[in-house]
Amino acid sequence: MEESIKPEEQCNLLEQIKKVFACKEQDVRAYSPLTLAYIGDAIYDLVIRSVVVERANRSANDLHRKTIRYVKAEAQSAMITALAQELTPDEEAVYRRGRNAKFYTRAKNASVGDYRRATGFEALMGYLYLTNQTDRLLELVQKGICLAGMEI
Repeated sequence: MEESIKPEEQCNLLEQIKKVFACKEQDVRAYSPLTLAYIGDAIYDLVIRSVVVERANRSANDLHRKTIRYVKAEAQSAMITALAQELTPDEEAVYRRGRNAKFYTRAKNASVGDYRRATGFEALMGYLYLTNQTDRLLELVQKGICLAGMEI
């Protein structure tokens, strides 16, 4: 018989990953903005893919086309621009660090401005994920999509 997990024993995905892979605690504030953007890109993509899949069972090609509309730099730039007044001072600081980071790659299919704002947005997503602020991350994604007029 499978053992059920008691609510007090449950933990979020990040805590489970750290536990299973014996990761050491890190000071998230010491991470480079591009490191935050790296993980933030993946987390944001996972959120959008999850929503798209939950909304309809479609072919993988259709799911991909729908997802791309929300994860491309232009869309992320529009979202963070729309969210500007919603950010706390700490969130604004993380976003600015990501936006102003020195880039080692060129933007593909995006203007430099959109690419920089998108990287700042991804850094913020990474920061919120790594600091276990998942509720806030989801709130900002939902509000950003709504305020930018991009309903899923």
